[in-house]
Amino acid sequence: MKLDDTLQEWRARDLAFSRDPKHDSLLLADFLAAGEGILAALPTKQDRSAAELELASNVHGLSRDARRLFLSLHAEWLYDLLTCQCSLPKRIAELAYEAAGACPGLVPTRAQIEQESKLPQKYKEAREIDQGLLFQSWLAIPRVALHLMRSMLLPTARALGLLERFEKDGVIELDTVVLCHRDNAGHITFHNTACLNAEDNLFVEDLETAVDLVLLSQSIKVGVMRGGIMTHPRYAGHRVFSAGINLKHLNGGKISFVDFLLRREFGFINKLLRGLRPVHAAASDRGPFLDFQKPWLAAVDTFAIGGGAQLLLAFDRVLAAEGSYVTLPAAQEGIVPGFSNLRLTRAVGARMARQILLFGRKLWAGEVDARFVIDEVVNAASMEEAIARNVADLSAPAVIANRHMLNISEEPIETTIHYAADFAFVQAIRLYSEDVLNKTRFAR
Repeated sequence: MKLDDTLQEWRARDLAFSRDPKHDSLLLADFLAAGEGILAALPTKQDRSAAELELASNVHGLSRDARRLFLSLHAEWLYDLLTCQCSLPKRIAELAYEAAGACPGLVPTRAQIEQESKLPQKYKEAREIDQGLLFQSWLAIPRVALHLMRSMLLPTARALGLLERFEKDGVIELDTVVLCHRDNAGHITFHNTACLNAEDNLFVEDLETAVDLVLLSQSIKVGVMRGGIMTHPRYAGHRVFSAGINLKHLNGGKISFVDFLLRREFGFINKLLRGLRPVHAAASDRGPFLDFQKPWLAAVDTFAIGGGAQLLLAFDRVLAAEGSYVTLPAAQEGIVPGFSNLRLTRAVGARMARQILLFGRKLWAGEVDARFVIDEVVNAASMEEAIARNVADLSAPAVIANRHMLNISEEPIETTIHYAADFAFVQAIRLYSEDVLNKTRFAR
């Protein structure tokens, strides 16, 4: 039988879901396995003809429709199954792969994702879109979304394991980040220097670890982030805050939807705004855990592009060297710049947010409009003094309580959740859109 005939036969199958999730998960698994059989009979994506590419697209589309229907009925049941009725905190990656075991075919397994990570982005089957569909479904359920957000505010096991050493030595050197305790501050310096501090999976892992350590340390009052001195030929000897997402890694298929694009938003950026939830906190405990919050200061040298600019919107104070700039070229890159679409409008207003996000406008330190993102412009030679002065101001006893009240006023967790639900799926789609795949082929 030809594959086209097999597709038509499969398409005609009656996927009659009941209200019984166990029955429906078996029915879904059987249906999706038939679709996988069609895909397995095709050549690998890079060797497919135009007709074979269209057939594979149809298989993915029909499979996704089935997953969407299942989740519309049973997303809440699945989350409760994995978390024991929201009593167990679990991280995003853990949930994604446990869901693959609980409902075969609903989302890719860890082995499937690991296999795809070996391929360039343009040759993947785009299975991460199914992860986006799963998290969109969960985040659309308020109590599930709230539990997930709070679970991601727990400190990582890696940070807890390093805490005693950090408190003793006052320094932790990770692969892409260095954390140093000086005076009242925890100084996080980005050291992904060969690629202008571009963000990748490892950078997100290291940065969340460093943020956790700053928030866990009882002797640190303020967190500081700054770019390290570059080895990149164009900026050798100069500090750079961040060049945003590593487009070479994206092109090479090394940027993870779960471990990068979701983790950075729900992990360390969420923690910058809301602090940590202590390990002993009950799953239903709202906090606010002021002892596990800190004010945050960013020091921008040269530029903060893309993801680097996104970070600034979560800081309490932003310093920038004269001649530096901030930009969010997400529309040109083809992806959504994290939660910046939510925060930038609040910071600069709707018109300017569109100029920045849709047209790539740069904000230069010192120009009038930059005051909505940058608090203080300093001479590069005076940056260390400016950091110390601002750390002293942010160390005042009432700062934490007041920044907490500001944050829940400006961005209550319910607002974040409402945005996050659509973000999860839209970003997954953009990650595999043809324009993104074409652009990343030419990444520097």
